[in-house]
Amino acid sequence: MPSTPRFELVIFDCDGVLIDSEPIANRVLAECLTGIGLPTSAEDSLRDYKGHSWPVCLALFERKLGRPLPDSFAADFYRRMLGAYERELVAVPGIHDALERIPTLQCVASNGRRAIMKVTLAKVGLFERFAGRIFSAADVARPKPAPDLFLHAAARLGIEPARCAVIEDSPHGVSAAVAAGMTAFGYAGSESPGPLATAGARVFSAMADLPAALGFSC
Repeated sequence: MPSTPRFELVIFDCDGVLIDSEPIANRVLAECLTGIGLPTSAEDSLRDYKGHSWPVCLALFERKLGRPLPDSFAADFYRRMLGAYERELVAVPGIHDALERIPTLQCVASNGRRAIMKVTLAKVGLFERFAGRIFSAADVARPKPAPDLFLHAAARLGIEPARCAVIEDSPHGVSAAVAAGMTAFGYAGSESPGPLATAGARVFSAMADLPAALGFSC
């Protein structure tokens, strides 16, 4: 008889794991921050804000700026970001094939906004795959790096944390998975694997390698 798969649920972060959004979003964010008097490069934005929830980011912006953000800041950022996504957004290379080769329950759990994820996942042809299994930091009291979001997703889907794998691309997300008692896999497609490994992830660099890393041979 075939052995029972080790993982009964694979939880995917969204940005940087399913959709190749991080370079776009951080370029636009850097432009918006620079425009209000906080000089920021795309590299600065990736380093300082990647993996944080939007409310945490807003608090960080104001702390660095030393004053409240303009009332229109968030709306302007989201408008410009969605415009850039419409022109430029694609799926992470190899993710469609990898998902097809992972024969177990899958969901999305992201610090991002559910309304934005609906747009971005639809843009790259992934929304229908995850419809009804998309979880946001708005669902829980504490965003990543707290474990709340991953524990919430597992509980909603009826899977024990020890039977869950989490696919992340940020140390904050990896830390959340480890704190939840789940096995973390760190996607280092375009970044240094060191911080992901230090946070506790099993690191891989190509989505083609993910099914085998999870223990699925198909």
